[in-house]
Amino acid sequence: MKIEIWSDIVCPFCYIGKRRLEKALATFPHADTVEIQWRSFELDPEAKPEPTTSLYQRLAAKYGNTEAWARQMSANMTQMAAQEGLAFDFDRAVPANTFQAHRLVHLAAQHGQQDAAKERLFKAYLEEGQDINDTVTLSRLASELGLPAAEVEQVLASEQFAQDVRHDEYQARQIGVRGVPYFVFDDKYAVSGAQPTELFQEVLEKVWEESRPQPVQLAGSNGAACGLDGSNC
Repeated sequence: MKIEIWSDIVCPFCYIGKRRLEKALATFPHADTVEIQWRSFELDPEAKPEPTTSLYQRLAAKYGNTEAWARQMSANMTQMAAQEGLAFDFDRAVPANTFQAHRLVHLAAQHGQQDAAKERLFKAYLEEGQDINDTVTLSRLASELGLPAAEVEQVLASEQFAQDVRHDEYQARQIGVRGVPYFVFDDKYAVSGAQPTELFQEVLEKVWEESRPQPVQLAGSNGAACGLDGSNC
């Protein structure tokens, strides 16, 4: 089973959605058959890195509201995240552009570390207050993941994987993604938002059942159905 996930690293709902899907997979008996592929999505492609501006100031300016409103919204999000075992710290969050980080995730995918890279970047931004637009910070995080330093340096100093990010975003537009996280199961079913774990469990079971061929029943001489073991025939 393939699950594609469009998300942005500065999106708190995306980290929460990741945790809820992981909880669903932990109870899914066929989890070892699931392949997860992370797709790039920028909530604000034109976002300017503002390491000296608080996240509350940026949110207030973006939505035309007060900093008090931004703090309350963030506090509500922090409580929601805590229920999933996440420790958001918006007081330390550094407003950033995520394009560089998305390119790093594509490099990590080539080394089988895509999910680990996504997890590390989420944690760095949402819990640790690290500047994910800063190349020194990204290089250090990549080193923690065991990515080759020379390749990381080359990627961050070039436009490598830029087209991969743009292609993911093009695909998002083609299938009508308006917000993230956005989960697509086996190119058939889509789940939008950080839905409850129970919903992910239901979708996993449904997709699995529909992908399995149904047992063939043969009619016996007495008109009854034949069992696969030959009974009733």
